[in-house]
Amino acid sequence: MARLHLEFPEDQFYFTTQLTVRITDINSGKHLANDSMISMISEARARFLYQFGIEEVSVNDVGIIVTDLATTYRREAFARETLVFEVGLMDLNKYGGDIIFRITKAESGELVALAKSGFVFYNFLAAKVTPMPEDFRLRFPGVNQIEG
Repeated sequence: MARLHLEFPEDQFYFTTQLTVRITDINSGKHLANDSMISMISEARARFLYQFGIEEVSVNDVGIIVTDLATTYRREAFARETLVFEVGLMDLNKYGGDIIFRITKAESGELVALAKSGFVFYNFLAAKVTPMPEDFRLRFPGVNQIEG
């Protein structure tokens, strides 16, 4: 079976935050559980958006929804370790793009995981995908644009 391969440009990371692995994040293998990693990625995404003044749902009921998530694991993380989440953007299109994540151990710098989360802008009143607001695109002028 083919394995997923994620690779990100260095200049597309715009934000860094740290999260500590809690004892409740540990699975039966005694390392960070997959579902807990997904929760941590979601928290890092929310912090990234907040830092740039982007509401997950705006006053006009347009918001960001996650369309997919791909994660590749490189090494285990354990309870009480602090993880650094570098967050960025790439492959913006008419409706959304990808939020990218590089997760490393704060103490050693060892790579724990890479992740990519697809997103689109969604109008919750109309219940349909909507074009990306121009003010979002303008906040990240260095992000590559793709057709579609």
